[in-house]
Amino acid sequence: MPESPSAQNPLQGMAIMAGAMAILPTMDAIAKYMATFEGMSPGQVTFYRFFFQLVCTLPILFAVFGTQALSAKRPWMNLLRGALHGAASLLFFVAVKYMPLADVFAIYFVEPFMLTALSALFLGDKVGWRRWMAIVVGFGGAMIVIQPSYEIFGLKALLPVFCAFLFSLYLFLNRAIGEADSPLTMQTMSGIGGTIFMAGAMFVGSSLGNADFTPSLPASWLGLVLLLILGTISGYAHMLVVKAFRLAPLSLLAPFQYFEIISATVLGYALFGDFPNVSKWIGIAIIVASGLFIIWRERLQARSLKSA
Repeated sequence: MPESPSAQNPLQGMAIMAGAMAILPTMDAIAKYMATFEGMSPGQVTFYRFFFQLVCTLPILFAVFGTQALSAKRPWMNLLRGALHGAASLLFFVAVKYMPLADVFAIYFVEPFMLTALSALFLGDKVGWRRWMAIVVGFGGAMIVIQPSYEIFGLKALLPVFCAFLFSLYLFLNRAIGEADSPLTMQTMSGIGGTIFMAGAMFVGSSLGNADFTPSLPASWLGLVLLLILGTISGYAHMLVVKAFRLAPLSLLAPFQYFEIISATVLGYALFGDFPNVSKWIGIAIIVASGLFIIWRERLQARSLKSA
């Protein structure tokens, strides 16, 4: 439930959001490390991501809230959210196995444009021609990043686009569910749904002989520790995001999502020697500018509705 205006603290919310956005790309760097240096398939990493999230969070959730953590009013919709999140994470982790982190993040950030379009088409949100133009321009920026990546990596360069679409559906369901269930319950059920989905995906993918679904255990103690860190970050960093949204308005926090590109670029360069070239920076700048314009227009619309 949203905090009362007196309980909100925008500065604290922005600080928490910035911290969460700086931390979250660590998950993807770990996934790339596990695929590159530990030889673990992206499907197996994704399964461990949700499994260890439950291992790290469920005991605390049950200790604090008891079985209420799982008493969802809309359990099937929440499980579907988890399956969509699992599928999106799988595509992202497959992408980072083959592509630089910054490239994947840059392409993935067409997600706000997709969410805006879905909200307009299915929830009746008013989206003017300026924001539709920003969506088109943002996709153009993504194409600038995709083009050289497509020449190098082939169809895998489109995986972040499909990931963004699935994650926008996941966020769309958040809005569709509304306040029927608490964020804590939704987070827990999402983790269960993601784990179940990935267990099925691993079975099917490995049965078909797809190398990106090869089942395996961690090859070293370092790998096990990294997977535990991956699950911990996935559970608690997202809770930080929920906390930030309770302390500050969405329109104020949304621009901080682009901090992920910065931290992903730093991690990609430091760990794997990847750094975007000039054309990719141009594409990234276009995507970020288009996204910020959409956020600015939404803030203007919100103010006009309040003053009406």
